Amino acid sequence: MPLLAVNNLHTFFKTREGEVRAVDGVSFTIDRGTMLGIVGESGCGKSVTMLSIMGLIELPGRVVDGSAVFQGRDLLKLKGATLEDIRGHEIGMIFQDPMTSLNPTLTIGTQITETLRRHLGMSKQQARKRAIELLQEVHIPNASSRLDDYPHRYSGGMRQRVMIAIAISCNPKLLIADEPTTALDVTVQAGVLDLLHELRSEHEMAVIIITHDMGVVAETANDILVMYAGQVVEHASAYDLFDRPEHPYTEALLEALPQVEGEGIRDGRLRSIPGRPPDLIDPPKGCRFAPRCAYAGLDDCAVVQPELREIRPGHWVRSRHPASERVAQPVGVG
Repeated sequence: MPLLAVNNLHTFFKTREGEVRAVDGVSFTIDRGTMLGIVGESGCGKSVTMLSIMGLIELPGRVVDGSAVFQGRDLLKLKGATLEDIRGHEIGMIFQDPMTSLNPTLTIGTQITETLRRHLGMSKQQARKRAIELLQEVHIPNASSRLDDYPHRYSGGMRQRVMIAIAISCNPKLLIADEPTTALDVTVQAGVLDLLHELRSEHEMAVIIITHDMGVVAETANDILVMYAGQVVEHASAYDLFDRPEHPYTEALLEALPQVEGEGIRDGRLRSIPGRPPDLIDPPKGCRFAPRCAYAGLDDCAVVQPELREIRPGHWVRSRHPASERVAQPVGVG
């Protein structure tokens, strides 16, 4: 049994213009001790998927269908204190911006110890001792003296490490990291990713890392879920996805990465994806990537929505023109 199994998740937001189908039929599983990367453009539904699982969607949003079974319990059916006991204790989450996630009016020590006292019932002294250990575990120097500092005294990378310390404080079985390297410089990003790997190994946690950066998941994930316009368009092992991408969108994301060959970037320029994502109030009837796809003019892509299918063992794709089945040259957009 997987640690977490999400099935047919739908999360919509009501607006004056209509209902935004932010997450539209997402399914995936993650096993203990593994790392799943979820990638895609901004607005594709990555973060909303995780917030839905955690019970953190607020009005005008609502989960309208689906299940998220975590260790035999459907999180989408849990309410109140029962769900709060799972959040922070059995499932930890690192939010996108550590400066806004941390309370600027409370010391770092207070913010770590309140989690320990709430979920583990520690005394003030026990919680403080454990907080120092946690700061040491995430490699913050002089941990005992830094415990009483306020967030503004920490650098961006250090604040992110504090958020990780809070997220792992109760030894969760699942850690969700939402854009954990955003706004950090390259060397700090590498340190944060190395830390996540180290903690996953030490604590035998499953980790879901949400990012728009294909380079991040290439370094960290066992499996990768590619999302576009609220749907999963490709799901495979990291090795298989980078070695043999199938969906035109995944191919385009990889083409947009700088690739150094010899003395410079391949043919001197970066590639971009033409067009823009669809309006999720009124999404296309067919493939949602069709308006931007080089292969969409070959048949009825624009009117028939493709199903997510297993094209080879462990590799799933939602496309009528996966790379391994193409025989015609691309036409249309591109």
